[in-house]
Amino acid sequence: MARVPVAALDRMLNRTPNRTRRRGGKQPALELAARPRPWLSALGLTTVVLIGAWLGLLIVGNVRAPVGPVNTTMALRPSLTGGTKINISPLGALTLDSHVAPVRLDVNVDQLDPLRSQALVDHPERLSGLQDEVTDDVEHGTLDLAVRSCVAVVTGATALGLAVYRRPRRALAAGGLALALLAASGASAYATWNPKSVLEPKFSGLLSSAPSVVGNARSIVTEFDVYQKELARLVTNVTKLYDVTSTLPAYQPDPSTIRVLHVSDIHLNPASWKIIASLVKQYRVNVIVDSGDTMDHGAAAENGFLDPIGDLGAPYVWVRGNHDSRTTQRYLERIKNVHVLDDGRAETVGGLRFAGMGDPQFTPDRSAVPGGDRSEELAGDRLASALRDQRASGTPADVAIAHEPAAARETDGEVPLVLCGHLHHQGTEMLTYGTRLRMEGSTGGSGLRAVERQYPAPIEASILYFDRDSKRLQAWDAIKLGGLGLTTAEVSRHLADENGIGASPDPTPSGTLSGTPSGPASRRAP
Repeated sequence: MARVPVAALDRMLNRTPNRTRRRGGKQPALELAARPRPWLSALGLTTVVLIGAWLGLLIVGNVRAPVGPVNTTMALRPSLTGGTKINISPLGALTLDSHVAPVRLDVNVDQLDPLRSQALVDHPERLSGLQDEVTDDVEHGTLDLAVRSCVAVVTGATALGLAVYRRPRRALAAGGLALALLAASGASAYATWNPKSVLEPKFSGLLSSAPSVVGNARSIVTEFDVYQKELARLVTNVTKLYDVTSTLPAYQPDPSTIRVLHVSDIHLNPASWKIIASLVKQYRVNVIVDSGDTMDHGAAAENGFLDPIGDLGAPYVWVRGNHDSRTTQRYLERIKNVHVLDDGRAETVGGLRFAGMGDPQFTPDRSAVPGGDRSEELAGDRLASALRDQRASGTPADVAIAHEPAAARETDGEVPLVLCGHLHHQGTEMLTYGTRLRMEGSTGGSGLRAVERQYPAPIEASILYFDRDSKRLQAWDAIKLGGLGLTTAEVSRHLADENGIGASPDPTPSGTLSGTPSGPASRRAP
């Protein structure tokens, strides 16, 4: 057995200590490992996924698809509210509240196919089969868009993940997360899908002059396949619009529908009369209702401003506002075709029975009056009492009119619909006992005070559609035009729900008067 020298053995056993001594005799220090931050890593991955998916949709997520006689481009875009936007250049756009999801469906109508459109013009009988063709085209286009969107988000997120992390596993994880997010968005859209949204579109651009592009008040139906039918109607009418690009078709409501134009708070703006006359002609209005503040100071010198009312082409029902004086009221009573309502008096005009109450306060200098809301509520009580008396006598009112919302609310339970103004913005509210309150904005764009604010107030009015037999409100179009110096136009279609007098109050009303104050502090004099 070989012997190991003692010196060599000593060097072997003490190799580490010697090396340590050569380094200065200090033991190596132990360092604490950095604590991982998983939330920061997850946030980074999520950011990469979202940006990559968005870039993928933007670059390769578009699908060109023919829909009937037009060529379209469909795409999904990130959105906080979802919905569908149909761009019909150069006529404008329609926005539909079709679904709630973090993605919006954009449909761009690129051009009218000359061969297919000419075939429809030459053979109008083919329009009857256009509905099925459009439905099939939309289904195929949507399916292609879903497949392409999946490929786009996975490719975009994976590519960006590979560029950022330079690790295939992290890149694949980004692609998988993007696909999961798109699937979740699709599930949310499916769960919240509203096929009737096409009946309540928001128009912009030149299309605001043609609300008949989605039908009229008689098109309010409840069939399950309403979306497909109305989509076919939309494409058909768009085809006609393109075929006659020089003009837009006038609105053609059902002959049995009563059409009421609601205006308010004109405040001495002479441009309002031309707008009202145009709406009367375009919508074939049966009755005009003015809920007050036609004047600004109520002085006799302003009375000549009212003379065009007699030539507007429809009966004019009017109640006094807080800027209208008794002198104003007496002057209007002498104009032909004007029906002044006050103290709960009722008249049947254009097939509907209206009852109204003038504003009890006169505040042309815009100052508050000690009576405040209390005087308005008392006036509303008198109007409600008159409505009860009329119902007891067998001549119930269909519509009540007051200027102030505080007075209008006192009619709850006594009439199906009450109209008001005063606050210079549109709104609707279903009251506790079944009365619908509809508030109009300023049809004069706040009149001579349009330049007081940084941005001019819009010019607002509404077309109300009533069933001639039941006298109940079916739907309304809220019209909003850009204020002084602006050229924007928007028409929003709204459907009336089933609430009414005697019905159970709806705990989630279809709309509220946004920003409407209540209580004594709410009284002001716009």
